[in-house]
Order: sequence, then structure tokens, then C-alpha cells
Amino acid sequence: MSRSDRLFRLLQAMRVMPAPITAARLAEETGVSLRSLYRDIDSLRAAGARIEGERGYGYRLIEDYALPPQTFDRTEIEAIALGLAEVRHMGDRALADAATSVLAKVAASLPDDREQQLFHAISRVYRPEARFEPAANMNALRDACWREEALEIDYVDKGGGVSQRTIYPLAIVYAERALLVLAWCCLRQDFRMFAPDRITGMARSGASFRPRRAALLRDYLGRLEAME
Repeated sequence: MSRSDRLFRLLQAMRVMPAPITAARLAEETGVSLRSLYRDIDSLRAAGARIEGERGYGYRLIEDYALPPQTFDRTEIEAIALGLAEVRHMGDRALADAATSVLAKVAASLPDDREQQLFHAISRVYRPEARFEPAANMNALRDACWREEALEIDYVDKGGGVSQRTIYPLAIVYAERALLVLAWCCLRQDFRMFAPDRITGMARSGASFRPRRAALLRDYLGRLEAME
């Protein structure tokens, strides 16, 4: 691992992990010796990162030199805290981890008083249970959307019928009561919605539909809005 990658990994660990973080825990997280860790902390401080603490007491990242200071007002901070909290309760582990990482990065870029407002926001999300049931194929669906690559799927409809489809995944929609994939269905030659939990098999086709995703999605959303 290059030195720059190692320093970035250390920064990310300090953003996400609860402070104060012991040197031993940071060394374990970043896969380096204690001696190397101390040198890396000194390097980050020399580059402009404000890191409180010392050997034997643990460390805390106060200001992150890699992220410019942000000037969010209180209401904007409330919106950030509320939105990320909602994402963490979606039921999607990858999105929940990403929301935690984003919160840590935003906090590291805020002045001290705004950071405290972020972590002690007055707006809260209360969901005793996840909003949606976890779906094992969400990462693969997201990747296919970003790659603009067709997927071969086995799908079970509401009546229990099974079909094999080739779809162009366009977007993942977290509706009020359902999690849906908006797609172009090559079998029906039309737009369709698919529930991820009814996709029983999935494989990459290797066929790209780039750069059609944005245009197809715009057309599909236009059709849905016209039906309202």
C-alpha cells in the first residue's frame, strides 16, 4: 500500500470511529505498526489536520485538511442529519454504511460549534424496524445502473409466475411502501417496475445500453407523472 493510500485510510478511520481512538486500535484498523502509525499521525498534522490526543490517551480528528470548511447553517445541518438518519434506516446495509461515512466526512469539515449541532441535531428519525426488508441483490442492481449494463434476471410476478427477462436497470426507487427497480424490459419492449425481492436469479449480460439510461429514465418518469 502506498503512503498516500495509507494516510487516506487513516483519515477515514478517524472520521468514522468513535473518539477517542487508541493508537493500537488505529494501527489494527489500518494494518500498520504502532511506530508507523505515530509517524503517519505526525504527517497528517504537518499537512494541516487538527488531531487532538497523544500516545497513551487516544486521538480525535478535529479538523480534516482534506475537506474544506463548510458553511452550513443550522437548518441545513438539521436536513443533513435527518436525511442521513433516514438512509441508515432503509434496511440496506451498504447505504447505511455509506451514510455513516458521509456523516463523519461532513462533521470533519465543520467548525467545532457546527459539528456539535450535527451530532446533537434536534431532528430525529425513529424507526424501530427497517423501512424495507434487506435485499441481497441491491449492490448488484446499483452497479448495473451505474455501468448502464443489461441484466439477465429470473422474476416471480405477483401471481407466482416465473419468467426470464433481460432488463436495462434505470433507477432504484424507495417509495412509501415499496422498493422498486425502474427498468426497460426487453421482453415486453416497454418500461416496467420490478421488486428486488422477487428477483430470484441475476447475472450480468455484458451488454451495455450506454448512453441511453438518462434519456430512458427521463421518458419513464415523464410517463409516470402523466399518469398521476
